[in-house]
Amino acid sequence: MYVKLEDFWKEIEIQAGDIVFVSSDITKIGIDAKRHGENIEIHKWIDALIRAVGKTGTIIFPTYNWDFCKGIPFDYYKTPGVTGALGKYALMRTDFRRTRHPIYSFAVYGKYRDFLCEMNNKAGFGQDSPFGFFREKNVKNYFIDVSLKNSFSYAHYVERCSGKVDYRIEKVFCAEYIDENKEVSQREYSSFMRNWDFKPNEILLDPMEEDLISAGVEKNI
Repeated sequence: MYVKLEDFWKEIEIQAGDIVFVSSDITKIGIDAKRHGENIEIHKWIDALIRAVGKTGTIIFPTYNWDFCKGIPFDYYKTPGVTGALGKYALMRTDFRRTRHPIYSFAVYGKYRDFLCEMNNKAGFGQDSPFGFFREKNVKNYFIDVSLKNSFSYAHYVERCSGKVDYRIEKVFCAEYIDENKEVSQREYSSFMRNWDFKPNEILLDPMEEDLISAGVEKNI
């Protein structure tokens, strides 16, 4: 059954006051909308999500970019997110702000926007990062036409916190950083990266879905 774009967010059970982290590929939704006589206007669609969470809610889109890992400068305003159209469009808006980590940044709207955007975490998956906030606040992570394998970045926070995985290591990167005040400096940030010296048989996130559903923490809509 087709759901109109205006009603989509409520159909997937987003409610007023929710803190939502949306991981998405909206290509299929756009194609389906066109078949039903609608055009997906992304800014209006984000506006509909804002209405769904209300004045007390918070919206978070990933705006990750891994160029900093290659020594390429990070520009707070100009470095694009490469993790979906919603994040890219959110960065164009004045009601969203970007968090500061040059690798794992987020576009944030709402109640906790300024709190998250004032974080100065150096480790992408540290306890003092937005991922730590996700755990503390039981943030709802919505996956729209993307798999856990490609989108469940929170899992790397859990791996790091456990201290028990040897297939990832904390790796520090240094490059030029242009901050929100347009000041330029050399900075160091880290990410919990794959350890390519360790070759497990297979590390897959998708099979976790059965366990997550059984535990009552995942629901398919």
